[in-house]
Amino acid sequence: MELNEKQISSELKYKGKVIDVYSDTVELVNGKEAYRDVVRHPGGVCIVALNENNEVYFVKQFRYPQGKVLLEIPAGKMEWGENPEQCGLRELHEETGCTCDEFTYLGKLMPTPAYDSEIIYMYLAKGLHKDKQKLDEDEFLEVYTIPLDKAVEMVMNNEIDDAKTQLALLKASRLSV
Repeated sequence: MELNEKQISSELKYKGKVIDVYSDTVELVNGKEAYRDVVRHPGGVCIVALNENNEVYFVKQFRYPQGKVLLEIPAGKMEWGENPEQCGLRELHEETGCTCDEFTYLGKLMPTPAYDSEIIYMYLAKGLHKDKQKLDEDEFLEVYTIPLDKAVEMVMNNEIDDAKTQLALLKASRLSV
């Protein structure tokens, strides 16, 4: 059996600054029609920035949809068509003030593939050089460092809620052993 759905039609329901929402009609494998609500998102990046002391740079920031401050690794939204690596290097510098000598691709993740097109590209940054942050005018965050072993322990103890941070930390810890 070929597992595929063919788009019959697509209607833009909402155009936002970060996402667009579509209502699509698709043809299923059995020939019947079904409806899909789809959030289209340009994607993002996240970075495990590891300093010479094996500490990870974290940011704390208020996340409006959750109504609370979250502890996350540096991350950001890509522009449509933007190169993920270039976005990652930019976000690392903007949020932490760091540049790096090594920037290793850790893979990608799909946070909610059932209704959202977002893909997050994960990177490991090493050989960090400290500079000044270049935050966006609507961006407010605090930067912290936590030893990598402690950060992994925090993930395993359910002390870090953010999925991209959890996965990228676990992958980076396997590479950094």
